[in-house]
Amino acid sequence: MNDSGALKQSDTGIALSDDINNFSPACDCILAANRLEDLPRFLAYAKTGKKIIVSSFIISMLYNVVGLGFAVQGTLSPLIAAILMPISSISILIFTAGASRIAARFAGLKAK
Repeated sequence: MNDSGALKQSDTGIALSDDINNFSPACDCILAANRLEDLPRFLAYAKTGKKIIVSSFIISMLYNVVGLGFAVQGTLSPLIAAILMPISSISILIFTAGASRIAARFAGLKAK
């Protein structure tokens, strides 16, 4: 608790705690003290998460560029565009959730 100011000021803060259920400091992650050996896997998973987010943005931008191309040409009706936009959002959510789940399994991050 005495490090809460430093954790809040830092770019990324990881707190170690013996009782993670009753501990909520101003940090980005709470890691159980008995799982400190999982820190390298956690950091690798965080880097993979960042790649997943960037990939999601790229897929979304590509989707919108293609849709904009059809819309500018006048070959995309407003009804079809209204149907495709929610489908685009749902597909990005499914991609992100699926890729995160696969990354977590690959990293071996499971509750003990």
